[in-house]
Amino acid sequence: MSTPPAVLSLDIGGTKLAVGVVTSDGRVHGLIVEPTHRDEGPEAVIARLFDMGHRAVADAALDTPIAAVGISCGGPLDGADGVLLCPPHLPGWIDIPLGSMVLEEFGVPAFLENDATAAALGEHRFGAGVGTSTMLYLTVSTGVGGGSVVHGRLHRGAAGNGGELGHIMVRPGGRLCTCGRRGCLEAYVSGTAIAERAAEALESTESPALAGASPLTAASVSAAARDGDPLAERIWAETTDILGQALTDLVNMFEPELVVLGGGVTRSGAMLLDPVTEAVARDAMAPAAKAVQVVLAKLGDVVCVVGAGVVALDALAEVSHA
Repeated sequence: MSTPPAVLSLDIGGTKLAVGVVTSDGRVHGLIVEPTHRDEGPEAVIARLFDMGHRAVADAALDTPIAAVGISCGGPLDGADGVLLCPPHLPGWIDIPLGSMVLEEFGVPAFLENDATAAALGEHRFGAGVGTSTMLYLTVSTGVGGGSVVHGRLHRGAAGNGGELGHIMVRPGGRLCTCGRRGCLEAYVSGTAIAERAAEALESTESPALAGASPLTAASVSAAARDGDPLAERIWAETTDILGQALTDLVNMFEPELVVLGGGVTRSGAMLLDPVTEAVARDAMAPAAKAVQVVLAKLGDVVCVVGAGVVALDALAEVSHA
């Protein structure tokens, strides 16, 4: 019997790099997490990323060599050719041929996937979505990303960048989003947007709890709301209302069995989950509302590492069965 393959998984975020070796049981070995320091530019960051990759392989100390590399990064990207086109969270990273660079560095094929899409696959295979057929995943963090698994298959779209759930329109002509449009979901419910909205509200409304927060973050807004601060309660209620409306639309569109919420903002737990779940149950069309559950993600901070690993493992399996 042949030994199940292991793959190296590289997750490239705007604030941190996470690297590990993923095996077919979804376990992460030799995990290393370090700051991105994106201001250093792509050449320096990629050099450190590759060094982390070699260290992770050594730390994992598995009996089998890595058979491929899975890469998770925010889009837009060209997954087929392994090229990062112009990810907004990595300024200056234009047309980076990361797939060919990985092949040259590690001597094995590389498979590039949008980070939120990879996370959706990871949660479906080894997290909260195990056993479901159709599942939506939404990460609410510095930005808002998402992905969908439909009838057991990851939805990528015609050019591989489908699933940008954070850029559905919730307030036409509203707040400016990082994508350049106005009124996107990300511009209201991301951790960055929550903090910005709170800071703007402080200019005209007093809030000792928020005024003393340094830095002012989504976590400090949720904590102040939990303690009964009126301004924080208003900002948080607006956030959960908008997110609930967006999820209701998505549930009506996909009719999933499960919606999984991940990302740093979800660390607020029931403060986010309960009102959003209530909104979906109340406002979604009857068949969809009865069929769906809304839950928090299970894989935590390694979700993109696991997801990128699953992408690579699946690609290897397809090649071996071709």
